[in-house]
Amino acid sequence: MTTASPKTAAVYLRVSCDRSTVENQRAAVEQMSVARGFEPVVYEEVESAVKARPVFEQMMTDARTGRVQAVAVVALDRLHRSMTGAISTVLELDRLGVQVMSVRESWLDTGGPVRPLLVAIFGWVAEQERATLIERTNAGLARARREGKTFGRPRASPVKVLAAVEHVRNGVSERVAAKAAGISRSTLQRALSTA
Repeated sequence: MTTASPKTAAVYLRVSCDRSTVENQRAAVEQMSVARGFEPVVYEEVESAVKARPVFEQMMTDARTGRVQAVAVVALDRLHRSMTGAISTVLELDRLGVQVMSVRESWLDTGGPVRPLLVAIFGWVAEQERATLIERTNAGLARARREGKTFGRPRASPVKVLAAVEHVRNGVSERVAAKAAGISRSTLQRALSTA
């Protein structure tokens, strides 16, 4: 008779600076993992949530490859600096079939009976945040346009474009002609296609 391998929980412990310690989080998160039937595997990180977090990325890779079946944290803010970032992480983990558990947010248990409701609410919050971000971006762009600001690459000088076109007509390659005129090759190709 073979026994099933134990389910593994990634116990993600993070502090923002090296003056703090993850030991304040460890016992509660490991205890919760064991109480819910998981074997804890600790992922410790001393890094701000706004910087690259290699341990977090390794944990997410392990979740994507099925090495862990749950992620356990002391609080959602350990996953990400912003609530929207934390929600996005929870939604990704749920999509992967990885249960998310939090000591402080005991209502958050994507393996429990309220999972469909939690995922729906988190999805709605993420969607609202995206809509708000798009709205703010569009408002900022509209304001900038009203103030006369332009976007994108500056237009190439028509004199430079004509000079490059003439070089090509005289047998110079597009690459060399564009470089000599100080314009991009794509700009030259557009000019040649309309000439």
